Amino acid sequence: MQETKIYSRNSTFQKFEVLKTNRNKRYRYHEFLVEGVRSLNEAVKNNWEIHSFLYDRANLSDWAKDMIRSTHTEMNYCLTGELMRELSGKEDTSELMAVIGMREDSLESVKLSERPFVVLFDRPSNKGNLGTMIRSCDALGADMLILTGHAVDLYDPEVVVAAMGSFFNMPVIRMEDNRELFGYLEKLKRRFPDFTVLGTTAHNEKPIWEVDLTAPLLLMAGNETMGLNRAFKEYCDVLCTIPMSETSYASSFNVSCAASIMMYEVTRQRGQCGKQLQCGGAAGCTGV
Repeated sequence: MQETKIYSRNSTFQKFEVLKTNRNKRYRYHEFLVEGVRSLNEAVKNNWEIHSFLYDRANLSDWAKDMIRSTHTEMNYCLTGELMRELSGKEDTSELMAVIGMREDSLESVKLSERPFVVLFDRPSNKGNLGTMIRSCDALGADMLILTGHAVDLYDPEVVVAAMGSFFNMPVIRMEDNRELFGYLEKLKRRFPDFTVLGTTAHNEKPIWEVDLTAPLLLMAGNETMGLNRAFKEYCDVLCTIPMSETSYASSFNVSCAASIMMYEVTRQRGQCGKQLQCGGAAGCTGV
């Protein structure tokens, strides 16, 4: 294992800073910066390419030492405690950070289940919502999450943190070309004749529980403000909504909350609830 010591805000340290703060530079280097025990454990477990570890040797737990010793990297960097504190986004400075390589965006590379369940998020504009969507997709058994259009950066540290480890376990594919996406969906329709494309809307459409969600499925969720774009709406086989209380002041759900409710309905209809899903509530079993 090779190690380089960094004592100042030199060019190498500045690269770590831009990986954390600059979207364009992340894609230029094809790398992103990650911290947090859960995220790092999942990244290694799911065979993400770890390029480098960053740490202060004076502040390493047995877990961190074992992670550094057992994980193949190109070059590790030993920073001063002050530089680690400056780089960390946590109140309690992370003892270990990693520079990780991005994965290729390829729909064909994702292995689907026998009864596919795919989720699409159109132009997400909020980092927390995207992270929550990734986490819910992972928790509720989606095969893949597709991101479309101009959106927040998938590899932004806030998105990774909000996904709480699920980021590295859930296949997420970014699609800029809708023609390529529609071509892929047409392949799925030929492969699965009963494949259904379901769109979500805040308007008074068919209640989600009246839709048959047991067939191979694509669930489309729209931008937080504008909803699904017109091309996606027109492509849907059915549009559905989550009925709300008549006395409610709220006119709609947060998009990640709405998608989570709908994904849960998919698992419920498919007979998985209470069988393959585990209790996820700290105060009581909620099923999510």
